[in-house]
Amino acid sequence: MPDLTYRRRMLILAICCMSLLIVSLDNTILNVALPSLQKDFHSSVSGLQWTIDAYLLVIASLLLLSGSTADRIGRKKVFQTGLVLFTAGSVLCSLAPSLGWLIVFRMVQAVGGSMLNPVAMSIITNTFTDARERARAIGVWGGVVGISMAAGPIVGGALVQSVGWRSIFWINLPVGLVALVLTARFVPESRAPRARRVDPVGQLLVIALLGTLTYGIIEGSDAGWGSAPIVGCFVVAVLAVAALVVYEPRRRDPLIDTRFFASAPFAGATVIAVSAFAALGGFLFLNTLYLQDERGLSALDAGLYMVPMALMCLVFAPLSGRLVGTRGPRLSLVLAGAAMTASGVLFAALDAQSSNALLFTSYVLFGIGFGLVNAPITNTAVSGMPRAQAGVAAAVASTSRQVGQSLGVAVLGAALAAGLHEGAWWIIAGCGLAVLVLGLLTTGRWARGTAERTAAALMVPEAERAADSRATVGTS
Repeated sequence: MPDLTYRRRMLILAICCMSLLIVSLDNTILNVALPSLQKDFHSSVSGLQWTIDAYLLVIASLLLLSGSTADRIGRKKVFQTGLVLFTAGSVLCSLAPSLGWLIVFRMVQAVGGSMLNPVAMSIITNTFTDARERARAIGVWGGVVGISMAAGPIVGGALVQSVGWRSIFWINLPVGLVALVLTARFVPESRAPRARRVDPVGQLLVIALLGTLTYGIIEGSDAGWGSAPIVGCFVVAVLAVAALVVYEPRRRDPLIDTRFFASAPFAGATVIAVSAFAALGGFLFLNTLYLQDERGLSALDAGLYMVPMALMCLVFAPLSGRLVGTRGPRLSLVLAGAAMTASGVLFAALDAQSSNALLFTSYVLFGIGFGLVNAPITNTAVSGMPRAQAGVAAAVASTSRQVGQSLGVAVLGAALAAGLHEGAWWIIAGCGLAVLVLGLLTTGRWARGTAERTAAALMVPEAERAADSRATVGTS
């Protein structure tokens, strides 16, 4: 990538953030619209879960492929393709005649979405080469999640209440088109020095793992946890994990490079991402249904109730980026875990839904925690890796987020369907505690040593391959 002026780098960051905005906004807006979908399509709780999880699962399944493909054929090219697919999928969602078609069109959206966030993060990583500048840029990136959380419930609630749920997909069209034009004009093409080969077996195993695991969790309550289809799903998921562990290390260019997980910070960031986003997915799902179904609030009023959480995320996400840039990831992760745990405990032990004071306190705590957690996840995932692996590393981090959010909706939705309301909130508290503990364990001196050794080990094969390539050229 050529040397770029500060102004050009900021413009590239803004363009990349536009893609994050429409993808993140789509999730928060859809949560507000769930009760309207339930009424229009006479849907069950599991049907509502699938409108969210079908999207998240497709993204999670394809993120690694999109990241490595972008490194191979060009990040700008893949990013533009993603913008086209996501925008087209949004239009189709707005025209869906039934819940089944909406789920299908959400999957089309997701194919495009898988090409946006991880590829945009890879573009940012290769644009901002200075560590502190990159941490601040990632903080801005995290702040956009806060903006989407702040704007999503309000904009979504207003649209659902005044125009209808179909209108929530219309706002992606102008943003997507503007981002597409600006990308063509200002974002330079970049790719990894050495192309990675496609791993179709690994890709199929990931799809089998995520699909069967989520299906089993969502449909288990209705079909019966001991029924043959559900047990079969869990067996396939276990076999897929075992096959990945055996198969992937034998490939020269694996879809999931298991050597990454020898780095304690990277492995910790992966589990933290799953935990934090599981808490987010479940938190939004439970609160949306509670506010509209049990309290009888309108879509707009429900969105306004959740604004304190969103505003805290908006404020603390860029603050977290600065903290990571100046003091490292530990402080942000510990504070994030403590705040998210406290929020879950307020619901589980003190019945936060019994009073507005407790309810808003829990919303504020969760917003602070989630705002703080995003920047250290991303920065830790990509900062210890060679730049040639940036796309794959960023895709693993993004995959962990999507997997976590889909599992959060699946698990907490299943708990809700089983009548385990209090247990669902304890799960959220447990996710927050996992963020806190892992934040302490994976950010010390020992953890940094594992990251350095992993980065060195990753660089050796790249150097050897480069030498082999030069030798081949020299003898030809």
